[in-house]
Amino acid sequence: MTSILRSSTHPRWFAASTVDLPVLLSDHLHCERKAAENALALVRRYPHRGTSVGQLARLAHEETSHVVQVGALMARRGWVPRTDTPNHYARALLAEVRGREPERLLDALLVAAFIEARSHERLGLLATGFARAGDAELADFYLALADAEERHADIFLDLARPLVSAESFAERLDVLGERETDVLADLPHTTRVH
Repeated sequence: MTSILRSSTHPRWFAASTVDLPVLLSDHLHCERKAAENALALVRRYPHRGTSVGQLARLAHEETSHVVQVGALMARRGWVPRTDTPNHYARALLAEVRGREPERLLDALLVAAFIEARSHERLGLLATGFARAGDAELADFYLALADAEERHADIFLDLARPLVSAESFAERLDVLGERETDVLADLPHTTRVH
């Protein structure tokens, strides 16, 4: 996949995000849960969209398996997941979704693609950082999950492409790409995936 991201995460993010690993992994667990819920919400809203039901259901299944994996990793380390907190990154992007169809579906799919693409980047950074720090378990764990996030971004892009002309698709991707960059730049580096 050629990344749709217009910016890269700042090098300070790894150190800031890993200050409190139980908090980071709790946030990651909730990100995976929300991704599964989003895929199923799209199935609920758009069950008539051809093969999308199967693709989204499989994606939700994989995201749910990631919730289980993050929870198991936390349990092995004696950590208990924390309560979810608002994700300002995702909320800001979802606020860009237009209200009319087919623009609403297009935007929902593109926003999901951006969230997955950013997750791919950040989980890859976690894998690299943990490898350097000598934590092979976390390095391997995040490397495997980063690959999945990249596939998920591609699924959302593939589902979005047929909805509008290639020109309209590219234009909206550019608009949302710039917005994603701005949202990310406005957020502090904290113990979160996004």
